[in-house]
Amino acid sequence: MRRTPLVGLPSDRKQIGHHPFQAVGEKYIRAVVDGAGCLPVLIPSLAPPLDLRALLQSLDGLLLTGAYSNIEPHHYGSDPSYAGNLHDPARDATTLGIVPLAIEMRVPVLAICRGLQEVNVALGGSLHQKVHDIPGFDDHRENTDDPLGVQYAPSHPVELAEGGVLARIAGARQAMVNSLHGQGLKKLGRNLMVEATAPDGLVEAVRYESARDEDPGPFLVAVQWHPEWRVTENPFYLGLFQAFAAACRERAHQRA
Repeated sequence: MRRTPLVGLPSDRKQIGHHPFQAVGEKYIRAVVDGAGCLPVLIPSLAPPLDLRALLQSLDGLLLTGAYSNIEPHHYGSDPSYAGNLHDPARDATTLGIVPLAIEMRVPVLAICRGLQEVNVALGGSLHQKVHDIPGFDDHRENTDDPLGVQYAPSHPVELAEGGVLARIAGARQAMVNSLHGQGLKKLGRNLMVEATAPDGLVEAVRYESARDEDPGPFLVAVQWHPEWRVTENPFYLGLFQAFAAACRERAHQRA
């Protein structure tokens, strides 16, 4: 009998009043349930982190979510963090360690926004701390005064790589996506292939591809936009979660 796959979601460590809390946005949890048909399992981001290898042995997939915080720039050798930049060292310790382990252990990964940046940094890549301050790039941030439905509405097209995972899901070479980020990919991490680019040339999605021709590696797709938003209402977003779910079901079957 096939069982429902378990998908881990690393949490954010947030200070609420006098106490730290572990939190994951409900929209990501709902997307795992409604878009992927999997069971979400929250992974506490602790310092020091949990035994990540033991944890992954019990999971069928990993969803790296977006967050208000950004990766501390010392992890990718950048300039000091700018004033007011929010950080979450406990989440960094968890996610930057879990990405290479997930690849090694062949756990499917879907990464969103901060998650894309975590995948890139974990594999040796770097980031622009402020994309909007880099000549030639657009401002990819949302207007926080707008209602959420406007903030998460389609904002710009992305060009999808020919023969890539996302082009197969979309059935086209272009798709419209939302845009709610201030940071972006600079240097690509190891074995990451470009899946989508914005009109200004910024990399908006990647996939992992092993250097070995006989084994391309596990499912790992990371996107800069937010496909979790009203996932069942957008065929492209839903298709991405369903592709992730198929990889998770295969792992659950193998583990059973």
